[in-house]
Amino acid sequence: MKLSKRLQQLADLAINEVSPDGQTKYDHIWDCCCDHGFLGADLLLKQTGATIHFVDIVPSLITSVHDKLLRFYPPAQYQWQTHCQDVSTLPLDTYSGRQLIILAGVGEDLMIHFVTQLQQGFGNKALDFLLCPVKTPLQLRQQLITLKLSLKQEVLVEENGRFYEVLFVSNDAPGEPITPYGNTLWQADDSQTQASQRYLKRLLNHYQLMVHSDKVQAQASLEAYRAIADQISLTEE
Repeated sequence: MKLSKRLQQLADLAINEVSPDGQTKYDHIWDCCCDHGFLGADLLLKQTGATIHFVDIVPSLITSVHDKLLRFYPPAQYQWQTHCQDVSTLPLDTYSGRQLIILAGVGEDLMIHFVTQLQQGFGNKALDFLLCPVKTPLQLRQQLITLKLSLKQEVLVEENGRFYEVLFVSNDAPGEPITPYGNTLWQADDSQTQASQRYLKRLLNHYQLMVHSDKVQAQASLEAYRAIADQISLTEE
């Protein structure tokens, strides 16, 4: 199954995090809210050396994923487990080594809840989070700052006319400070410059409209994005 552009970006970030011996730095990778399990299955095929955990709270989905894994990814050859449970209750303390939690396709509020619960419950574990919320993650960024996580990478993905911010963060690995409105997100190479400018224009238009109903927060966001537009010399199309 060919991955969507968004899921492919998440897979690439996960498997590119490798150690000097060419293996992934992760002992366990959690594909949370896995739906049909396409992302986790792709990671299995890459033979990363990590155990891939498929997590979803919907019993019928996780049963279907489990049956397909048994058929196409036999446990004798592939390392995987399935979990039917709330992401905020993951048994991270049961496993040793570095762990990556991937969260995509859920709203900002729910993602904030999941990350907060896991970090507060298992902050003593070596955890990385690969996050891709469905909307602009201003509040999520603020919470990541509050939780004192560091930024490994941030990437903008454009897919089917929508934009997604991907945040790759860690609770112990060296990284850059997380900023409320993005930093390296706007420092794209030539192939991404047009996408980042289209996204920024969309944000500016959105917050110009929002100023009328939510003046304080919307005005602050509008001014922040205007400053970014000045910094990157936003061009008109």
